[in-house]
Amino acid sequence: MIREKMTAPAAAALTLERLPKVKARTGLSRSEIYRRIAAGDFPAPVKLGERASAWSAAEVDNWISARIATRDEKAELVRKALA
Repeated sequence: MIREKMTAPAAAALTLERLPKVKARTGLSRSEIYRRIAAGDFPAPVKLGERASAWSAAEVDNWISARIATRDEKAELVRKALA
């Protein structure tokens, strides 16, 4: 029998954050977060139980990074247009 060594994922990938922390990190309201989830523009929460949900910290980090990258791309286009 061959056993494969399993590697543990990065700690950030395993961190779950509840809604108040996600709201604080993103600056979005509860309703805006759920509106963006429905539109497919924000990570969906992980169901923890019947009445509890949380978001992957890594997914929220990626979402924030994508917003910053979009901002920087737009600024670069404006800079090039004005040059």
